[in-house]
Amino acid sequence: MNSDYHVPVLLQRSIDELLLETSGTYIDATYGGGGHAGEILQRLTPEGQLLAFDQDEDAKTNAIDDKRLTLIPANFRYADRFLNYLGIEKVDGLLADLGVSSHQFDEWERGFSFQGDAELDMRMNQSQQSTAADVLAKYSEKQLWQMFGDYGQVRNARTLASRIVETRMRRPISTVPDLLEITQRITRGNPARYLAQVFQAIRIEVNDEMGALRKLLQISASVLKPGGRLVVLTYHSVEDRLVKHFMKTGRLGPDEDPEYPSPFQVITRKPVLPDNQEIGHNR
Repeated sequence: MNSDYHVPVLLQRSIDELLLETSGTYIDATYGGGGHAGEILQRLTPEGQLLAFDQDEDAKTNAIDDKRLTLIPANFRYADRFLNYLGIEKVDGLLADLGVSSHQFDEWERGFSFQGDAELDMRMNQSQQSTAADVLAKYSEKQLWQMFGDYGQVRNARTLASRIVETRMRRPISTVPDLLEITQRITRGNPARYLAQVFQAIRIEVNDEMGALRKLLQISASVLKPGGRLVVLTYHSVEDRLVKHFMKTGRLGPDEDPEYPSPFQVITRKPVLPDNQEIGHNR
């Protein structure tokens, strides 16, 4: 594990809940620094197998030299395709540590953080075309305020969207300072929290994180063996609500068949949270 890249959250508890069959096949949907993957490999027998996904090229630098590990440079939304390609019908468990890694925040030039003079990029997959700057330049005012409201729960999403549209008519919004100049005058509440919500909303949109999560949840129901485990670590309420609803009902939204029975039995009735000691070690 590369602890400089990312310190895994709820490491022991999440793997305790995930790994019931030590000779089985597992999916780590977000490899990152290899923290969760390393713990899984430590517990697997020589017959075990781990398929790990990460669309960020930087994750390759953390690849663990272990023949039981297959590191796949792709978004986890395509997990079922790769399973089919590899001739694997079902797996014993699937772990998804959602969101952004601390490494991506620390690499300020990639634009994930509101610290530093960086281009507004925010792409996890550097080969995709659309960046954060493209979103701010091309989205309509309605699309922008819906994005900020839905994905960031920004309190004055309409005002922020309006200011962005007004500003881009005069000059491009292409860097982090460009965006900060707009938010400075309309920030509501704690400035750091406000900016975190704004940047979170843009990042989720740029990377279609909710679309990828919906696809992964659908996949999980079809690729897990009977008795297999699905473990998901969420970091904001938008992810959390979707995951809870799907695990409880087997549905992604109210428009799906209400008679469809959930394929899951919820193991943790209440969210499992890190304790104060872990929070102090890994904010």
